[in-house]
This record gives sequence, C-alpha cells and structure tokens, in this order.
Amino acid sequence: MRAPLRILIAAASCAVFAAGAMAGEAVKECRGSDMLAEMATKDAATHDKIVAEAAKLENASALLFKVEKSGVAPSYLFGTIHLSDTRVSTVPSKAAEAFNTAKALVLEVADLSPNAMTAAMIGGGADTLVYSDGRSLSGELTPDEFAKVKDLMHASGMPGELAGVIRPWLVSTLLSVSDCERAQTAAGKPVLDMHLAQMAKARGIPVLGLETIQEQLAAMSGVPEDQQIQMLKVGLKYTDRTDDLMETMLQFYLKRQMGAAIPFQLALAEKAGVPAAAFEGFQKKLLVDRNVKMLAGAKPIFDKGGAFIAVGGLHLPGKTGLVALLREAGYTVTPAE
Repeated sequence: MRAPLRILIAAASCAVFAAGAMAGEAVKECRGSDMLAEMATKDAATHDKIVAEAAKLENASALLFKVEKSGVAPSYLFGTIHLSDTRVSTVPSKAAEAFNTAKALVLEVADLSPNAMTAAMIGGGADTLVYSDGRSLSGELTPDEFAKVKDLMHASGMPGELAGVIRPWLVSTLLSVSDCERAQTAAGKPVLDMHLAQMAKARGIPVLGLETIQEQLAAMSGVPEDQQIQMLKVGLKYTDRTDDLMETMLQFYLKRQMGAAIPFQLALAEKAGVPAAAFEGFQKKLLVDRNVKMLAGAKPIFDKGGAFIAVGGLHLPGKTGLVALLREAGYTVTPAE
C-alpha cells in the first residue's frame, strides 16, 4: 500500500475514536433531545407509526436473557449500546449479577481499542475504505452535501483530501458519532462494551470475541454502494442533530424500546426523500448475516455454560435476531430482567 494512502486510512480510523478532544481532556456529559418524544407533539402520525411498528417486533422489550441447556450452567445474553454515556456505563443490577457468575465474557470483538481499529483498517484492504479507482465521493453527492463531508473531515482533524476518496459507509460511521461522544472516548471514557471488558479483566476472566474487526469492516463495506450513498444522504440531512440522534437511540435503549430503532431510521429517511429499500443491504449485512455468524460462534460457548455474551442490542430482537435463532437451535431463552 502506498504510504500516503496508508496515512489517510490511519487518519480515518483514528478519527472514529479520537477526534474532538485531546486524550485526558475533561469533557462534559453528552446530551441531546429525544426526537421520538419530539415527534409525539410535532408529528403525531409518524410517532404513532414508529411505535406501532416497534410493538410488532418480538424479543424487543428486554436486553438481558438467560440461555439454558441441559447439563451445563446457564449463560446470559446481554444487549449493549456502543456509547460511553454514564447512563449506560453503570451495568444494570440484574446484568451485573449475571456477569459476576460468568466464567468468560464474550463480546462482538475482543479488542475494541483505537490501536486495534487502526491496525485492522490498515491491514484490511484500501478498497474497503477509500476509492482507489479514480472515483470521488464528490461525484455522488450534491455540492451542498459534499461541503458537509468536507466540514466533517475538518472537524475530525483529518486531511482535507480524504473527503473526495473516503467511501460513503465510513463517512456515515463518522456522522453517527457526535463530536461530544468522540471527545468522551478521546478523554478515556470507555463505551459500554469496553467497560465490560475492563470489569472482566478486574475479575480475571477471559474476554473472547465472536468476530474480528476485519469482519465487521467487511460487513459495513459490503452494503451495496448505491445504498451506501443513499444512507449517507440521510445522515447528511441531519448533521445538525447528531447529538439528538444519539440521545434518541440512548432513550430507546434505556426504555427497552430497541424495536423502534429501525422504524425511526426509516421515518427519517422518508422525510429526507430516501426510500426504505435503501436500508435493506444494511439490515442484511450488518444484522441478519452477522447474527447467523454470531450464533455459530456462540453455540460452542453456550454449550460449555457459564458465559456472559454481550453484543449490540439490535442483534437481539426480531425473527432473525439472536434470541429467536438460539431458540430455534434448541436452547431455552428467557428474559432475565
């Protein structure tokens, strides 16, 4: 890989975690407005549609499940949210009790450190991260949209030339994290998953991973390119509400309303003039397909018993979620909170 391209990729990966503050700098708590609650008064029809769609999704009202199989100690499946907010970094009492009985912690990825992400991005292939065939993101966006991408690069402390060659999924990843959240992680506050890893280290139990960072990057970059562009356009439409979008997702998590996450996103897309079909690849690559792979990795661990498996909360609900897949595989899975 050419050195300049390697530097650009490293800059992109570091920015996901560290832009917005110097390590160790004191930062404020991140807060925003709950956009679903806002809709209840400003757009009741959309609000009611989201709530109705959320109510249809099975296994969406709990984040901690007991997983049992005859002859072995029970294990637990816990849904996380990848944020550093203090409202989630304190593990709920029932989940903490389950964790304290575990012989091993299993995360999506065992090592979530910025160094690990940077190494994975550099080693994972340039084509998944940047255009290397002469194309430019500027040719896929309106001038106003591309100007927002350039502003994002600048705010993230990244080289300006990256704006033209960075792939849309990576821009969307940067857009999904507010400046405040990046500042929090740069100041050393761990996201919930990393906090669990620290707890496991303190207890002296192993931390295992169901997939690698490279596999996660491949899933994100595997979303069809045209859909990546359309999803990015939705994100760029709401660049002034990043804190509010993160707060809304956090409220879904705290209120055990994860079933509202996808309908809410689709409602925003509709308002931005982007069809729901633009998110089909995301749901298949990032949720459905990965859930199948996670199940394959988790089964030998569950078969030994005594594990605490923690993955993003969106991987649990629905007919293709981990709870349903585990039941289909013969395990007894019951809410534990």
